[in-house]
Amino acid sequence: MLVVQVASLLVFVGIWWAVTAAEVVRPLYLPSPQAVWDAFVRANSLHPIAEGSDRMVRGEQNYYLWEHLLASLQRIGIGVGAAILVAIPLGLVMGSFTWVGVILEPYLNFLRSLPPLAYIGLLIVWAGIGDQSKIWLLFLAAFPPIAMSTIGGVRGVREDQLNAVRSLGASRRQTLTAVVLPATLPEILTGIRVAVGFAWTTVVAAEIANGIPGIGGLAYLAGQQLNTALVLACILVIGFAAILLDLGIKSLEKVLVPWRGKA
Repeated sequence: MLVVQVASLLVFVGIWWAVTAAEVVRPLYLPSPQAVWDAFVRANSLHPIAEGSDRMVRGEQNYYLWEHLLASLQRIGIGVGAAILVAIPLGLVMGSFTWVGVILEPYLNFLRSLPPLAYIGLLIVWAGIGDQSKIWLLFLAAFPPIAMSTIGGVRGVREDQLNAVRSLGASRRQTLTAVVLPATLPEILTGIRVAVGFAWTTVVAAEIANGIPGIGGLAYLAGQQLNTALVLACILVIGFAAILLDLGIKSLEKVLVPWRGKA
C-alpha cells in the first residue's frame, strides 16, 4: 500500500514538473516544484532583506515557516481544547436529559450550519484583531461536531446496559462513569477528529486579520502579494500537518478504545 502511495505521489510530481517545464501554465498560476521548494527553503532560512543588502531577515515576515506553523497550532490547540472542555459535558447533559436537548439542540444546529466567515467580522468587533478573536473562531468551529458526537454517543448507549447497572444499585454518577462514558468515548474521539479537521480548514479565515505569525496568515498575505510559490508551500505544510494530526488522533483512538470495531 505504501509503495503504491509513494509511486502515485512521484507520478503526480512528475506531471506537475512536466506541465511547468513545458510552460503550459504561467508560473504565476502554477509555479514549478523547484520554485515551491525554493520558497519553502527561503521561508526556513536567513536571507538578505533585498538583493545586495547586508541586512538579514528570518524566513518570511521575520518568522521562520515552522514558527508560523507553531503559532497556528497553538491557536488551534487552545480553541479545540476549550471546545473539548465545554462540548463534552454539555453533550453528556443534552444526551442524558431529553428536555435539555429539546431546548438547546436548535441553537447547536444553527451554530453548526454557519460557515466561519459568517461571524469572523463580529468576533473581531467583540474581541479585537488579536489572538482572542482567532481562538474564539476556532472554538466555534470545533464545538458543534464534538457536542453532536457526544450527544449521539449518549443516545446510542444500549438500554439493557443501563438497566443492568441500575439493577445492581449503581448511582447516576456510577452509571455515567462505568457505562455511558466508555460507550460514548469512540463517538467523542470521532467528534474531536472531525473538529480538528474543521479547525484546520478555518485557520486561514481565522488569520486573515493580523495573522502573522501564522501559517494561514502567511498563505493569505503571500496570495495578496502574488507569491504563488509561497502560497503552495504553505498549503502543502498545512496539508501535511493536518495528516499528521489526524494520524495522531487515530493512534490515540486505538489506545483509548481498543475494543472499537470488534464484536
